[in-house]
Amino acid sequence: MNLKTTGLALAALAMMSFGAHAEPLRVGVEGAYPPFSWKEADGTLKGFDIDFAHEVCKRLDRECVLVEQEWDGMIPALLAKKFDTIIASMSITEERQKKVDFTVPYYNTPAGIVARENPGFEATAEGLAGKRLGVQRATTHQCAAEKLFPDAELVLYASQEEVWQDLAAGRLDAQLSDSLQGLEGFLNVDMGKGFAFLGDTFNDEECHGSGAGFAVRKGEEDLRDALSDTIKAIREDGTYKQINDKYFEIDVYGS
Repeated sequence: MNLKTTGLALAALAMMSFGAHAEPLRVGVEGAYPPFSWKEADGTLKGFDIDFAHEVCKRLDRECVLVEQEWDGMIPALLAKKFDTIIASMSITEERQKKVDFTVPYYNTPAGIVARENPGFEATAEGLAGKRLGVQRATTHQCAAEKLFPDAELVLYASQEEVWQDLAAGRLDAQLSDSLQGLEGFLNVDMGKGFAFLGDTFNDEECHGSGAGFAVRKGEEDLRDALSDTIKAIREDGTYKQINDKYFEIDVYGS
């Protein structure tokens, strides 16, 4: 039996094990981080994370109950058992692993700084000194901003959408976020006209971790492992590519 067959077999066993209980899988999502998750005018949740959550639930034969949660309260809500897992582009970092467990990564993309075209400063510690740098609060990007750009005036926001709004309105000089979210969620839409990436994309492993995974409470190894096996099976049988290609022109899985 090769590795691919083994992965599919493990995912099948996970489906049988969890499906027998027929309990809903409550999934914590943000709904304010396009193209990974957003909310339509009618309240419907859409995006890469949302599609991934539904595919995982289907394979585990469990009803998918999406629970919206503001980002900075995501881990406390998981620990309070408001939901069973977090599928919300949460990076796997040493600091977070002190509180929760993670599955294998399901995507991995670098960070990037966005500013107006030709802003007159560079994406360096010296270039951003004294500049208003917008970042979503309690993210890996806040960690990176504090570490790499200590003399910038850091402006923190509850959601990434608020960061984009203030950048477009001229209340920020630049912002730091996931590069793909910046491209698809801002630069490729009308609000982002006249803006561009400032410098190269980058990944600070200490802050940004090893990719995004699903978070679960410590001590729930069976759920963690079933979710990991399902992620691997989705990747191996081609379904990952189908979901990926709905939203992105590149493979966001990473190496």
